[in-house]
Amino acid sequence: MGGSPDPDRLRARLAPLAPAFNLPGEGPLFLQDLERLEGEANPPDMLFIDSAGANTARNNADLMVHRERYPALEAGLAAMALYAFQAHAPSGGAGNRTSMRGGGPLVTLVDPGQGLWPLIWANVPEGTPQAVACLPWMAPTRLSDKGAQVVPPQGATFGPEAFFGMPRRLRLIAGGDLVTGVVQKPWGTNYAGWMHPLSPHYRLKAGEEWWPVHPRAGRFGYRHWLGILAEAPDTALRERAACLRAYGGRVRDPGGATVLLAGWAMDNMKPRDFTLSVQPFVALPDEAADMLTGLVEAAEQAALALRAALEPVLAGGEAREAQREAFYAETEPAFGAALAALKAGEAPAGVAARWLAELQRAALARFDALALPGLDRRETDTIRAIVEVRGFLAMAFRGYGKYGGTMFGKLQMPLPAKKKGRAA
Repeated sequence: MGGSPDPDRLRARLAPLAPAFNLPGEGPLFLQDLERLEGEANPPDMLFIDSAGANTARNNADLMVHRERYPALEAGLAAMALYAFQAHAPSGGAGNRTSMRGGGPLVTLVDPGQGLWPLIWANVPEGTPQAVACLPWMAPTRLSDKGAQVVPPQGATFGPEAFFGMPRRLRLIAGGDLVTGVVQKPWGTNYAGWMHPLSPHYRLKAGEEWWPVHPRAGRFGYRHWLGILAEAPDTALRERAACLRAYGGRVRDPGGATVLLAGWAMDNMKPRDFTLSVQPFVALPDEAADMLTGLVEAAEQAALALRAALEPVLAGGEAREAQREAFYAETEPAFGAALAALKAGEAPAGVAARWLAELQRAALARFDALALPGLDRRETDTIRAIVEVRGFLAMAFRGYGKYGGTMFGKLQMPLPAKKKGRAA
């Protein structure tokens, strides 16, 4: 695998696979049912997860994403859309199966920063070459109309099919050089127990089944790192993608490697948001890695303390949650600086002290900006409550209270000495 590939070498190595990657025509067709499917064709627009569904169009509710955006697709675009649809397939009505990672899974890819070829090889799991016959569309579809499930090959958590899952039964309709329609039938392959090498996983209890992580709507930031980019403290419950773990194990110095993250945030059949983010590849010595975990967990306690302190200032629910999100966004640059300091070998204790000061600055500044303007015009009880909770918030950054004690513990800082009570 060393060296850059040349066109002739690639053509020779890929030639045996070519018959399995036809898009229209006869015989096995890429990611499509082996048998021809009869029925009314949908427009090729259906291959895009964010397209308006039939019910949305009937209700004339396709305001932001209009119906029939793509009446026809060129072959290359159709192949990419088909692959993305099978790999991310959301729930789609009775019998239409989701992808082996559920609808809209989070994908993480290591990017060494050296071009396309190194990026591909950085994310290919170790294994042995497989025959073309292993591809699922080379054989009749394993129907799931009677609840049948397809599990990974014995002794493996994934195989070639992990990269070419076929939860949907589809056949493309071609008109000349364009794909003009898609026929879909229910009860495609129902996958169970597959741990995809390109996605992080979690489980609720040790010993239970692992589930793929799905992105949340909104910005991806350092608050989401644990178990996705950095090792989680509870590794029995959260696990980074196999591609990240394998790359970190075989590359001593990742240099400027980054991680590409992408995925749909879904609400059943409805796409809410699409995550696309580039984050640093995390590779730190054990002590520094432990502190990185502590920085993230300390910020969580600081954000919770801020949200609690805002109770007499803002209504509960989305208003206070928005301030919590803004707090994370505001401290993002300082977190990047802290990570750089840990990578440079700076003592974790010094990094922790600066991070605590930044959390305090950001939390108190956000509280004051919301609570102090017009304070003298508020009700007396409200003024008293605001002054009191600000004091509690400030004390948290000195190690006092529930949030402060946990914050100091995560940063490996000694708790303040308890004051002795006055003599009677």
